[in-house]
Amino acid sequence: MGEHTDYNAGLCLPIALPQRTYAAVRLRADRRLRMRSLQSSRQYELDLDDVRAGNPAGWGGYAAGVLWALQDAGHQVSGLDLMLDSRVPLGAGLSSSAALECSVAAAVSDLLDLGLLGDDHARATLAGICVNAENTIAQAPTGGMDQSAALRCQIGHALLLDCRDGSIAQVPFDLSAHGLSLLIMDTRVEHALDDGQYAQRRDSCEKAARQLGLPSLREVAFEDLDTTLERLSDNVIRARARHIVSEIERVRKTVALLLAGRVHEVGSLFNASHASMRDGFEISCAELDLAVEAATTHGALGARMTGGGFGGSAIALVPAESAAEVTSAVIHAFADKGFGRPDCFEVAAGGPARRES
Repeated sequence: MGEHTDYNAGLCLPIALPQRTYAAVRLRADRRLRMRSLQSSRQYELDLDDVRAGNPAGWGGYAAGVLWALQDAGHQVSGLDLMLDSRVPLGAGLSSSAALECSVAAAVSDLLDLGLLGDDHARATLAGICVNAENTIAQAPTGGMDQSAALRCQIGHALLLDCRDGSIAQVPFDLSAHGLSLLIMDTRVEHALDDGQYAQRRDSCEKAARQLGLPSLREVAFEDLDTTLERLSDNVIRARARHIVSEIERVRKTVALLLAGRVHEVGSLFNASHASMRDGFEISCAELDLAVEAATTHGALGARMTGGGFGGSAIALVPAESAAEVTSAVIHAFADKGFGRPDCFEVAAGGPARRES
């Protein structure tokens, strides 16, 4: 919960997927970068001094950007040979770019003994470095939720992240203990962060805050939302601001329900979140809406799109015994509409980036 709230200094509540992105790294004595991925035919070889905004393009910008951002933060880095292998679905709105960045950053910190994995404070610093890489080199104007999830989440917990001060709390999220499951529904409609739509939504939010004379939309009290929105200049900006403020409130309500053990009631908040992203923030698409509708019609307690939007995945909170039925319903609904077959799979809350021996 908490979509697009991170760059509005808001609250968000991600989990880390158990799926991993692996980075095999060998340091070099020179400043040459050689980068390969088992998921792409595109290969890169360039000098570290040539890394800049927009160069290299494609997935290489996320990886090379980490080296640039570590250097920008004052760390001494060298060139490297890099091989990536990812189990995180690409372009699915499941933070594959952040997983790539954080796997490379963790590996380089480990090999160079930078100490950026030692405790949560260090991991928060490393997450910020990865955000700088994505914003500056890959030129995707995202917030920091994805990188924080990849580096700071704990197994069996959701991460309550306050994007105003960077503080966190670990919130129990063991769905199996409540007879529930979290179902990912990857529509296979490729989602991108650098196509301009994401930036437009961010610009609208920043414009709303400026018109209200506030540092961010986080400062808008949910109780005063309707009267506050009347001060904005047009209906589009009002709709964008309404989503952000109401989504922050949904994060608060979700956390309260989880802490009270009332996990089944979170489903209604999923539904409200999706409606807000579909109608107010306008970042859904036909395939995402269909996945949500099919899931909720066939037994899910609630469902919502996840990620930056315009494709990617939706998630559904389902009774564990109903996961197969919901999956079948979604697949059949897509077939009936002539859409490509979605990829549905269950996940549990995973842990942070680490070295695997």
